[in-house]
Amino acid sequence: MKNLILIRHSKSSWETLFKDIDRPLSKRGINDAHLISSKIADILPKTYIVWSSTAKRTRESAMIYSEHLMFSYENVILKEELYTFDEQKLEEIIKKCENRYVNLILFGHNEAITNFVNKFGNLFIENVPTSGVVSLQFDIDDWQDLKKGQTINTLFPSHYKNEQHNKQEVHR
Repeated sequence: MKNLILIRHSKSSWETLFKDIDRPLSKRGINDAHLISSKIADILPKTYIVWSSTAKRTRESAMIYSEHLMFSYENVILKEELYTFDEQKLEEIIKKCENRYVNLILFGHNEAITNFVNKFGNLFIENVPTSGVVSLQFDIDDWQDLKKGQTINTLFPSHYKNEQHNKQEVHR
């Protein structure tokens, strides 16, 4: 078995003109990253390797998750090739994961993530939102043999914001 947890970077800021790769997280993105990273611990395996795109928004997202999940940000492997919006390239990169790693957490970008989870998962997802997490499981022993698997979990900010909003209303 191999497990892949794909995390789309949090919402980026468009307030100032940056090259796409240099855009930081917005305030909403920071809040959503804290929200989802505080909810994700229950679905994570005990051991895993973490990869991230080199884009500023994915690095910042990974840093926030590392704070909540107690893994050292220094252990996040930054990969330039993960700065891709193409699911074919994403697939090629994942297939290069060393087989000694059963569990891979990957911080990346859309459309690559949405298209990848729809190709390899068994649950259609119209759009993986920013800060969205999709956990996939594959009945394989070698990452090179990547094939259709099962969508095990999804965590999206919208799943929790209504819950928070309702709690705030109750306390008024």
